[in-house]
Amino acid sequence: MTDEDYADLGATTQDAMEIAETSMDIVRSFVPNETLEDRLRQKAVHSTGSPDFQHLLRFHNDPVRAGARAVLDDRPIVTDITMAKAGITGRGHDCPVRKAIGAGGDLAAETGMTRTAASVLELDREGAYDGAIAVVGNAPTGALALADCIEDGTRPAVVVATPVGFVKAVESRERVREVAEEHGVPAITNVGTRGGSGLAAALTNELIHVASDTREGDVEL
Repeated sequence: MTDEDYADLGATTQDAMEIAETSMDIVRSFVPNETLEDRLRQKAVHSTGSPDFQHLLRFHNDPVRAGARAVLDDRPIVTDITMAKAGITGRGHDCPVRKAIGAGGDLAAETGMTRTAASVLELDREGAYDGAIAVVGNAPTGALALADCIEDGTRPAVVVATPVGFVKAVESRERVREVAEEHGVPAITNVGTRGGSGLAAALTNELIHVASDTREGDVEL
């Protein structure tokens, strides 16, 4: 076992890697290990501590392969907020990683929309989301804004959308699924009120891990 085996879990010391290995062995006792989608289901269970979460993920248009290919092509990863960005591993890829929040301050002030929604729209005007790995882990309004951008012609390589909460979160993910299905955009979402930046980062990290395994010849896309 090397320090690269569990880069997506952040393990680098021997003790940490043993904990990570044992933890994933436990997860695999709950979740099948047969498909690429199962790998993301496993990561969702690991990051939430809930075996039931494997049943809450939704996959549209082969997003795991699309996301791994985007990682191999060094496509940008664009998160909604700082927390999601901080959770993206720095190993196993050369993708530039940036956050949306902070980009749309003037638009938010002018229109009264949330800062995250304004930031997504501002970055979309710059073309930041076309061909990118678009990650929304916290803000439902960010997911709704991204869905509007997709409806207007923006085409991310893949969308990972797991905004959390009791207000607009469920609706925002439903909207992402609708536009993804309508426009053929690969997307990973979840149902229910749970989610969050940690989950979004974990799922994105598994896309990176799949890409790394592909690079090493262990996975065929």
